Formats: sequence, C-alpha cells, structure tokens
Amino acid sequence: MDITLSIDERVVAEARRIASLRGTSLNQLVRDYLHDLTRTAEAEVVVAKLDALWAEGNYRSEGSWTREEVHER
Repeated sequence: MDITLSIDERVVAEARRIASLRGTSLNQLVRDYLHDLTRTAEAEVVVAKLDALWAEGNYRSEGSWTREEVHER
C-alpha cells in the first residue's frame, strides 16, 4: 500500500543517513518500524489477556510436591 506522509526535511535527511549506515532504504526502515510497532501492540494484547486469566483463576496446587516431582523432566 502506498501512503503519503508529511515529515520535516531534517528528519527525513537524518533517517536516510541512518538507513544508509544500516545498508537499507528509508522505505524499509519505516516498514520495519511499523512492523515492530504492531508486533509490540500484539504482544501487549496477549499479556493483557494472560493477566486477566491469571486474575480470574486460583492457580495453587493441591498439596505439596516433593523435590523429585518439582525437578522431574
């Protein structure tokens, strides 16, 4: 998908310099950033769901375990 952004010329120049140092293009740098951003958001959703599940349940074991049971593989 093509998009149009309004970005300060100095920011673009610096971003192009950084992309060049990394051996990539400004376009790829932006794609990578957006990909990482969305992966982080997805991870935050998963963590929130796990937190909610953890808060709902009682996750204590019944009785105690022996040392051998704890370290069983």
